[in-house]
Amino acid sequence: MALAADHSTDTVLNARADARAQGGQVSDWMPYLPASSSPFCPDDVAPDSLTWAETVAPGGYTHKVLARGTRLRLEDPTGEACAHTLVYNALEPTERLNVADTQKIPWQAYLGAGHPLLSGDGRVLATILTDTSGRHDAFCGTSTAAWNALRYGTALPEGPAPAGRDLFVKAAAKHGLGPADVPPSVSFFQGVRVASDGSFEWFGSSGAGTAVELVAELPLIVLIANVPHPRDPRPEYVVGPLRVHAWRTPETFPTTPADERFDASPEVRRAYLNTLDYAEARGL
Repeated sequence: MALAADHSTDTVLNARADARAQGGQVSDWMPYLPASSSPFCPDDVAPDSLTWAETVAPGGYTHKVLARGTRLRLEDPTGEACAHTLVYNALEPTERLNVADTQKIPWQAYLGAGHPLLSGDGRVLATILTDTSGRHDAFCGTSTAAWNALRYGTALPEGPAPAGRDLFVKAAAKHGLGPADVPPSVSFFQGVRVASDGSFEWFGSSGAGTAVELVAELPLIVLIANVPHPRDPRPEYVVGPLRVHAWRTPETFPTTPADERFDASPEVRRAYLNTLDYAEARGL
């Protein structure tokens, strides 16, 4: 790590030279620009089709606006990532993920392939297409500053143990949203199940190299905080890097009546019909 003494910034010209000298440095935790330059492009995806490529640091966050029909793949390369995720209708961000409806409408509390992520307006914001992890959570949400301060002794967003909600608030602000606009989230790659007595059982990760792929059913604002799950029993702040890739091609499209998942249940069918009606009325 470079120290302040290593930088000469006493004049405008020296400051400019110092900034330009650092311009060639590459961080492991920044978006790959252009996205096609990602060193981790999925094998079945053409690099030129990528619209977002990033490795999110442990304790970091990211955000992006995605077009309808975009594929979004989250990957856990070490088995320690925890992708707390929120999605909003990018056209009307007051429509956002509703975890209660996400569990209720499909009659399934546990996330997996084919599971729709619903808004409180009865529409599907995104659908999980594939899942090689099977360890997710739609019950607990993300960590808070109070919880992290109690658990780790600190919770500053810029510190060693940032809380997920604080990172969501920072990400939401990039899109004109405030703390009141941050609802409960879902979490990928760290599993929780409900025990017979109603308590939560921690299942953790299914291991390194797993991935979840989603499709954007509407234009989306996506917020992701990569922090430990609040039910993780380990006393240390343990979380690994998270890989994010999104792409769009003429062959990528939202869910249609031709897809089996469209008719998974009468309630799910209605939600997809609501989504199509909304999209078609806006020429999407």
